[in-house]
Amino acid sequence: MIIQYKIIDPTKNITALVETPVDAVCQPDIAVKIMEQEKTVEQVGFVQNDSLRMAGGEFCGNASMSAAVLMCEKSGLGAGESRTVQLNVSGSDEPVPVDVSKNADGTYIGTVNMPAPISVETVSLRYNDDCFNLPLVKFKGVSHIISEGQLSRAQAEKAVCELCKMLGFDGLGIMLLDREKETLNPLVYVPKPETLFWESSCASGTSAVGAYISHSENRSVELTLKEPGGCLTVRADGSKIKLTGTVTILETKTIDI
Repeated sequence: MIIQYKIIDPTKNITALVETPVDAVCQPDIAVKIMEQEKTVEQVGFVQNDSLRMAGGEFCGNASMSAAVLMCEKSGLGAGESRTVQLNVSGSDEPVPVDVSKNADGTYIGTVNMPAPISVETVSLRYNDDCFNLPLVKFKGVSHIISEGQLSRAQAEKAVCELCKMLGFDGLGIMLLDREKETLNPLVYVPKPETLFWESSCASGTSAVGAYISHSENRSVELTLKEPGGCLTVRADGSKIKLTGTVTILETKTIDI
């Protein structure tokens, strides 16, 4: 079976979107094969009409922006034009609106309404002989722990898989945040398929940071964070979260499964 997919760059969080119809039960295995072939791809989603399903069934903001851009590209959105796309996305109970505008150079700006967090709380986590009190932002899909200097990269890598399984989440991110430098280094683990990446950018993790600051300081927040692949902007006011980033369609590829 020949599987066709697009390689898309949302703020360097390189995403493969499969356009060939694939049964959900087969998607994790196909995602693994695509990621073995495409060493730069950090995640795989499956698009059909106005629907996006991630390989692990989670919600992904960058992939949602990518899917909306792909739909606008197919329908012929012109430079300087804008459109709002309503997407049905895994990990969200409601259709997700994505605002898309096309730049003169062929790149796109996407703004996605992110799902509201289930909760924002502080959790005590014990790993090996260490105990950490850290913010935890729970989403229906991937939840995120936020570390402002408490965890090193090495500690995060060692802890994230075990913590995800211990907490019973569909996926877990550890966001290394430096508010003074306005930087974010996102680590994300998804058990199915078994993926662990220091991501170039993370939409849900950036949203988690905005939600956490808005909740803890009881105010609206607009924050642009420099991530390894570029900048993402989050606007958070209570449970309302919007995320903005850049998207580029790179190429069309196929794989024989």
